[in-house]
Amino acid sequence: MRGSEKVLEWIGGSHKDLLALPARVRRFFGYALSLAQVGDQHDAAKVLKGFGSAGLLEIIENDVGGTYRAVYTVRFEEAIFVLHCFQKKSKTGIATPREDIAIIRARLKVAEKFAKELRNEKTTD
Repeated sequence: MRGSEKVLEWIGGSHKDLLALPARVRRFFGYALSLAQVGDQHDAAKVLKGFGSAGLLEIIENDVGGTYRAVYTVRFEEAIFVLHCFQKKSKTGIATPREDIAIIRARLKVAEKFAKELRNEKTTD
């Protein structure tokens, strides 16, 4: 463990979406997210392309039912924000479907605001 454990914050319906995934996939994502909370990175976590920086990561896991992804950000000191958990249903290769990218972009904006609020709370305490 590298440092103190960061809080895990779920944005939008990401937690509910995670709970709808197969149990084995949930355990895998849970373990990868717990590593992120302590400042480490699972080998399956890769930078999500199209967002500019390495602060946005995705975990990909294959299961009998298909391919599943969890997207989270480590950009903020305040917490690890889970932005989206979903089953990839696109038939056009490995690219993340546009609808899911739109969800991730919108939830990233929410996470930015939430991180700012947490930062402000911390400075007023």
